[in-house]
Amino acid sequence: MGKNKLKKFAEMATFENVVQAPFYDPDQPDHELKGKWNAVFFKTNQPLVLELGCGKGEYAVSLARFIPEKNFIGVDIKGARMWKGAKDALQRGIRNVGFLRTSIEIIDRFFAPGEVEQIWLTFPDPQMKSNRRRLTATNFMEKYRRILAPGGTIHLKTDSNFQYQYTLEMVKENGLKIMAQTDDLYQSDLLDEVLSIQTFYEKQWRERGIPIKYLAFQLSHDEPLREPTVEIEKDPYRSFGRSARE
Repeated sequence: MGKNKLKKFAEMATFENVVQAPFYDPDQPDHELKGKWNAVFFKTNQPLVLELGCGKGEYAVSLARFIPEKNFIGVDIKGARMWKGAKDALQRGIRNVGFLRTSIEIIDRFFAPGEVEQIWLTFPDPQMKSNRRRLTATNFMEKYRRILAPGGTIHLKTDSNFQYQYTLEMVKENGLKIMAQTDDLYQSDLLDEVLSIQTFYEKQWRERGIPIKYLAFQLSHDEPLREPTVEIEKDPYRSFGRSARE
């Protein structure tokens, strides 16, 4: 591990807006903040919103800045990237955003049933070869609905037509209520202050002329979820490497 990463990890350990639990033992109890994020961590009783796979945290920080009446938590396993958003929030004095370093696979160990109002998925890896690792696959949706309040909303913002079409088919297969959708956000009438927030990677996708897709839907809590069976065309381009720099 490089010296720069080690320095970031050491600094982030001192950040009051970061909770780190990157390792998981099946025998360990649920996290102590489960069901208590507003009372203990934020100390304000506001609707709680997650950004899963938050990367550098730009979206979570911007959401918190534009929507002060909600609390936001960016979740990612990569601490060196998360450091940027956490430090930025501290320097700006943005108190309604925090960060959780852990695996999304165990997200329900950190949040109680109904504790979360909304979930944002901003430019997740489409995982075209493995739906079990895809953040909009039904195995992840089952985890999300364990923590979402009834009628809770999932927001997907993506460059990937594969991810967008797969998620749309999953939503239709399970009769989930679509709140908004577009396959070209910046040419649609949906664009507003929140949806126009651009991450580092989104700016690069737009520079390459790739339309940004957006889908918002409500996740029901009743019937078992079914995977779509239709064949989805793969994206004809490769994603940016994780080593891309600002």
